[in-house]
Amino acid sequence: MVAKKTPGTATAAKTAVPKARVAAAEPGELAVRPGEDPWTAEEVEEARSELTSEETRLREEITSSERSLAGLMRDSGDGAGDDQADTGTKNITREHELALAANAREMLTQTERALERLHAGTYGLCENCGNAIGKARMQAFPRATLCVECKQKQERRY
Repeated sequence: MVAKKTPGTATAAKTAVPKARVAAAEPGELAVRPGEDPWTAEEVEEARSELTSEETRLREEITSSERSLAGLMRDSGDGAGDDQADTGTKNITREHELALAANAREMLTQTERALERLHAGTYGLCENCGNAIGKARMQAFPRATLCVECKQKQERRY
């Protein structure tokens, strides 16, 4: 009995995301779409700087949210004399802070991942198909991990 080849395995090997390089990639080595100018050292440094400052801002935001949440949790127990509206307001405020903190943590994870990809030389490569995401897209949204086509496919699934 001969094993059948599953469709797409031959093309999947060609389009798989390349493994990270041992050392950081040179600016001209980062992926770009056909017709785009290669990354310059200044553009790479600008992306790195933007991601690093975003990482710092998000860490500060998370710390601030955690302090606010600690205060809200501490004050949630002494609701003696509160009517239902006061209790509801406190719950909504606490839920809002929790949502903001969770969002900041997710953005921090994405930002750290983008910095790792920049260092590894895989910045600008689609994690799904392995093609270049596009320099303009990376400059507009530095945390992008999917090309426009794969992102559209992903959004249609939900």
